[in-house]
Amino acid sequence: MIKVLTIAGSDSSGGAGIQADLKTMAAHGVYGMSVITALTAQNTTGVYGVFDVDPTFVAAQLDAVFSDIIPDAVKIGMVSNSRIIEVIVDKLREYRISNIVVDPVMVSTSGGKLLSDEAMEAVITKLIPIADLITPNIPEAEALTQGSIHGSDAMLLAAKKMESMLSGAVLLKGGHRSDSCDDLLHHQGQSLWIKGVRIDNPNTHGTGCTLSSAIACNMAAGDTLEESVRKAKEYLNGALRAQLNLGRGRGPLDHMWANQK
Repeated sequence: MIKVLTIAGSDSSGGAGIQADLKTMAAHGVYGMSVITALTAQNTTGVYGVFDVDPTFVAAQLDAVFSDIIPDAVKIGMVSNSRIIEVIVDKLREYRISNIVVDPVMVSTSGGKLLSDEAMEAVITKLIPIADLITPNIPEAEALTQGSIHGSDAMLLAAKKMESMLSGAVLLKGGHRSDSCDDLLHHQGQSLWIKGVRIDNPNTHGTGCTLSSAIACNMAAGDTLEESVRKAKEYLNGALRAQLNLGRGRGPLDHMWANQK
């Protein structure tokens, strides 16, 4: 049985975070596990409260998982506390965990910063360096590189700069562009454009969580990095095309779309 762990926050409405990750893992037929870093009060209209888990309890969750069931891949989502980041990094190194996918959630959909400067620094200097793959969107890449990204050439430059921050690869997502939604996979000095198809669906809550979790599932199954990304994009496109419509705001995806055929 393939095993994948998500380290992220809980979304009470089920569209993003831990809940989206576990649904994605179930859809991929892998055994999903979770370490919760924060509780949130949120729904399709917004986030109304965040309660960080004590770092010592995050460490206890990690020890409980790693001492019993070693995951074949790990996906890490939003972690807003620098102390929690330090705990995660220490435990991943202690147990020599591989296939680490980091979704560096730093900027809200409206463009606001989600992390303090201290937490941002910990993400950049401690979490990202241990990743086998990071999956920033354009606003997150701008935060990481401290520059504006407009167009394909700027994406290439940003991907190269981000690659210097880690030993793994960068998937720079292009969904925020107006002229294209192609993604850029950059690894070991080589760049590969992965074509995207813009799907007319306003309900996109949890797309980043879903994509990064799907990639982790594919990596855990032994797929190459390129195969993992391409398959994950196909899965995400299917979840968007299903046109699930729940809630009064930006709704969630249909993670189980393939199981309903």
